[in-house]
Amino acid sequence: PNYATNRYLYVSYTRGGNPGTSVVSRFLVREDGQSVDETSEYEILTLDQPFANHNGGHIEFGPDGYLYIGFGDGGAGGDPYGYGQNASSWLGAILRVDVHGGQPYAVPADNPFVNGGGAPEIYAWGLRNPWRFHFDKETGELWAGDVGQDEWEEIDIIRAGGNYGWKIRE
Repeated sequence: PNYATNRYLYVSYTRGGNPGTSVVSRFLVREDGQSVDETSEYEILTLDQPFANHNGGHIEFGPDGYLYIGFGDGGAGGDPYGYGQNASSWLGAILRVDVHGGQPYAVPADNPFVNGGGAPEIYAWGLRNPWRFHFDKETGELWAGDVGQDEWEEIDIIRAGGNYGWKIRE
């Protein structure tokens, strides 16, 4: 949002070793519009990963102007630590944050767990690895691809507060 004015570029990546840390950052694009000022990195959030796969990583601004962030369950097959059904963990969830309303972000007042019961940043949970998602240009609905384990891949319409069942069901 407001790229022409602020020249901000948002990225999601996994930093360092095995298993690494998931990072969502903002960078400033140089005046030439062709390169990024590497010294301008501003970390919005980080998440230590328990394993080297299912780190998720897709980010996208929604029609509401908020940043949506996908994280997998942390990997290793079978969700050994039960992150998918833990609404207090960012793992196995899609987060929703306001990168314009706070430092480093604010939590939107209408997020499902803003008043308790889970991590306030969580928008939807119970996902195995929401590796890609997009907002329908006509309806504004959020559609996500979620990786299955043994039998099914999923395409889900993501709703606020939705629990998509991993690892109870695939």
